[in-house]
Amino acid sequence: MTLRAHSEGYEGEPMVTANRRVLHRYPVLRRGLAIAALTLLVSAACSGARPATKATVSGGNGGSGTYGYKIAVVTHGRVGDAFWTVVKNGAMQAGKDMGDIVTYQSNGEATEQAKLIDEAVRQKSDGLVISMADPPALRAAIQRAISAGVDVITINSGTAESKSYGALSHIGSDEPVAGRAVGTQLQKLGVKHVLCVLDEPTNIGLMQRCAGIEATLGGTVTSLQVSVVPADATARLHSALQAHPTIDGVVTLEAHLASLAEAAITATKSNAKLVTFDLNSDIAQAVADGRIEFAVDQQPYLEGYLAVVMMTQYKHNLNVLGGGETVLTGPNLVTKDKAAQVLNLIHGGTW
Repeated sequence: MTLRAHSEGYEGEPMVTANRRVLHRYPVLRRGLAIAALTLLVSAACSGARPATKATVSGGNGGSGTYGYKIAVVTHGRVGDAFWTVVKNGAMQAGKDMGDIVTYQSNGEATEQAKLIDEAVRQKSDGLVISMADPPALRAAIQRAISAGVDVITINSGTAESKSYGALSHIGSDEPVAGRAVGTQLQKLGVKHVLCVLDEPTNIGLMQRCAGIEATLGGTVTSLQVSVVPADATARLHSALQAHPTIDGVVTLEAHLASLAEAAITATKSNAKLVTFDLNSDIAQAVADGRIEFAVDQQPYLEGYLAVVMMTQYKHNLNVLGGGETVLTGPNLVTKDKAAQVLNLIHGGTW
């Protein structure tokens, strides 16, 4: 930042002469005016460093910011999915609190998600927040964004690839860590054989959850890939439970599969304990009722909220969290003792 002194001539020379006499006579005043002038110059130079369009947006929870950065959030979530709705809520609230212009788009197909990333770059976004369920499919788009000068923070999935792809930081739950936490808890419950149920074959994070469970369970983990079609998923769950009567634990890796698994356990008269990743109101109620042992929450609201806040502070002040490591928002195990309290928060859209 370069500061330049600027002077102009005045026609009223006697007044200038008088002013100079006053400043010469009162050195304290002279120093004070000099400091004030320097402050104005610094302020002008700094404000000119980033000619951003400012947008004052009334923030919830008493916040109101004026940063005005344009931040695009692009995820792989399904439209209407409760989990991703909470991520979106967090991102949009952060935008209000920071005074940023935040947009949110999602597409479960990696090729389509890459197109959304490219479009956000064309729209001259200041920063991108991206979830990476299929990292290799997004790598080129992310690197195009970074090459164009758009900063990137990743959330939710793609922990291992985030740094190498050039992201500033990754925010979310480390999936192997979360899986190991589940395996440890299931071991305490006496579970020996787990059926690990997933419905996104290319989602690396889901596979890491199953591997993490196996690492600490001290027993057997059988992975079951099901279809997104409920009837087909139900049929596959029935078949697996009947084919493997030793299964005494079922872990669904996404909340929408939990109700199907619960019905399958009941229909096959299995004694398997049910656990699920992620939360919604039905899951919280099932945990409170004792129908689900516990739910594994990665606090999606924080994923969206912290990513926008961190991007804002990086753009404004070069602040970044994590030091190259994941900023963990989970795992947070929601058990029966706190399920009712969490249920109230879910109704508020923050869980």
